Amino acid sequence: MILFVVCCFIFLVLCLSFLMSYELRHKTIDFFKSLIPHGKSKFDSAKSFAEQMNQAASANQTQTHWHLQQWWILIAGFFLLSSILVFAFTRPIDPTKVEAEYLRKTDPQIYALLNGEILSPPPEVDEGLIDAAIIQAQILEGQNPVPSLRIPAGNPTVIDNEELGDQRSSFDTTMIDRKWDKMHPSYKQRLLMVFKIMKERHGYEMVLLEGYRSPERQTRLSGNTATTLAKAYQSYHQFGLAADVAFKRDGKVVISERDPWAWKGYQLYGVVAESVGLTWGGRWTRIHDYGHTEFRMPGLRKNRESAERLIAEAQGQGLMANNIQ
Repeated sequence: MILFVVCCFIFLVLCLSFLMSYELRHKTIDFFKSLIPHGKSKFDSAKSFAEQMNQAASANQTQTHWHLQQWWILIAGFFLLSSILVFAFTRPIDPTKVEAEYLRKTDPQIYALLNGEILSPPPEVDEGLIDAAIIQAQILEGQNPVPSLRIPAGNPTVIDNEELGDQRSSFDTTMIDRKWDKMHPSYKQRLLMVFKIMKERHGYEMVLLEGYRSPERQTRLSGNTATTLAKAYQSYHQFGLAADVAFKRDGKVVISERDPWAWKGYQLYGVVAESVGLTWGGRWTRIHDYGHTEFRMPGLRKNRESAERLIAEAQGQGLMANNIQ
């Protein structure tokens, strides 16, 4: 842009000088008049050369005019090379289109997501199926079966009873959120894509055990270090950027990794989740959480304000999607 302005300024200065200076105009006119005789002779020479070139292009002049035919080859090569260079340097290259084309060939599911396909969450799983899966998981792990608690919201002191133990809070269904409306779209769409890939490629139907987790529930869970080490606002659950999942087989929910089929599913789940940019809890060193994934949003500050903002964004996106549908 600066170069264009400079060129325009120089051109304007020359035009003004030509218009305002009589001597400059007179010398310019004399210069062009002197070129006319020379120009005519040059034009005649060029015309004669063009006629020879035209004759050299005929089929019956292959041998006698070979030196002129070489000029045709050079001219054709020059125009061909010029057109290639002009196309290469003037053609706009959009890196996103290149990446999208690559994904279209290598991973159609991710390409569909990038192409604007918004995936819808599956129906909420029945609580009874999850209760049965929890009991079955405890049996496989050699623990005493502890049915999930359905505690009235007005009587929270029951959960703190020492006879029940802090770990029982993880089964309090009044505190567990199995809905998708508070999960941020940046994580929710990735997780739904994982669900889709797991079902279409590997034959595993997945269910959501817990998405958003309140700070109060996170604090209670952190009391049992075998469950989690994160306190309130230290877990991505409070930001709608994490979830715990399980599998569904023959109409029943399967949670325990001691089930060989589920164990294989968790391994596949980790690979697929990482392929779409999620962090898998199965690779953690202190606590292995095979059903857990999270999206570590760049620049996220783990505090109450950020959590409230992201949850509000999640619910706002959900309302917009419902209005569009």
